[in-house]
Amino acid sequence: MPTETDYRAKISGYQHSDLLALWQHIQAGDTPGWDSGKAFEYLILRAFELEGAEVRYPYRIQREGEEIEQIDGIVYSDNLACLLETKHFQTIPTNFEPIAKLRNQLLRRPAATIGMVFSFSGFTAPALLLAEFVAPQTILLWNGNEIGFALERQIFRASLLKKYRYAVEHEMSYLNIEE
Repeated sequence: MPTETDYRAKISGYQHSDLLALWQHIQAGDTPGWDSGKAFEYLILRAFELEGAEVRYPYRIQREGEEIEQIDGIVYSDNLACLLETKHFQTIPTNFEPIAKLRNQLLRRPAATIGMVFSFSGFTAPALLLAEFVAPQTILLWNGNEIGFALERQIFRASLLKKYRYAVEHEMSYLNIEE
């Protein structure tokens, strides 16, 4: 079974064309060599990294020998610090639990830290509603179509800023970047 170090070494050799090919495999549900959800998680981080963002790949936080958190990744871009949560379910939209989990993680971070939830299959209505009421934390939502759109155009960083500014101006956590 590959480790986080193995996945990081693997993805570090990927360039943009490799990510596009991996995205097609993810969409087809065929990602040999990757455990469930790992290809999706690492693709997103590598896409931000290739666009010049600083990223921290998945890691675990331990206190007194006990694991207290598992972080899917962090993106530092354009003076934003963002904790990531990724959910790769082929057909089931992501419910509110990952948003609640991320909110709790944000409560233990500096106030300026924001969250991003990336869901391959989109979000349920309760998830979209909860994302609007997690203030003062900000959690931006990304669906699979947006991920493909941003990947094809290499606009993850620009889209992050667009979503963030929309949240500031309109107090809404979800903006579809395709529109």
